Amino acid sequence: MNVLAPAIQILSDAIAVLRPVIFGTAAVTAIAATASWAVRTRRVGAFSALARFTRRGIDPIFLPTERRVVRLGGQPAQAPWWTVGAIAIGGLIVLALLEFLRQQLMMLMASSYSGPTRMAQLVLNWVLMLLKVALMARVIASWVGGSPYSRWWGWSFKLTEWFLAPLRRVLPTLGPIDLSPLVAYFGLTFLQWLVMGS
Repeated sequence: MNVLAPAIQILSDAIAVLRPVIFGTAAVTAIAATASWAVRTRRVGAFSALARFTRRGIDPIFLPTERRVVRLGGQPAQAPWWTVGAIAIGGLIVLALLEFLRQQLMMLMASSYSGPTRMAQLVLNWVLMLLKVALMARVIASWVGGSPYSRWWGWSFKLTEWFLAPLRRVLPTLGPIDLSPLVAYFGLTFLQWLVMGS
């Protein structure tokens, strides 16, 4: 499993390079968003040099986001801030996923030296993690009105319904609050602890 060492190194290098790039991009976008917001909300004179530069050089960058924000009922002046948020949150998600992948590869490499039992524990841990992610996606889907038949949320319902349905029949309901996802999440976390701790 020493073939994993170069992949782990590549991921480590990518994380080290991407972290300042994402931070820098978010910072530059925030500065541009501030200038665009100031011009759009008339905080800066409409015919000043900054306003002309912003309309000509900065605003076209935010145009795709502006179209989407307006289509969803938002104000055009909010588009630059939505862009900053998307870059910052998207960057953090990319970094978190790369770090997660690096840690999993390190665990896989360590497990390969420990024998087949440890490898089976690692695979079972991955299955439990996937179920937890599906459970979180299902909870988010219930908040935003996601359907079990939609292409975005359907997978989470398929992966979790087999263990949530029996829990729902056993657990009491608290009005509109369904406790089964919470109990299932803690149960999966406990199983992960048992699997990786044994």
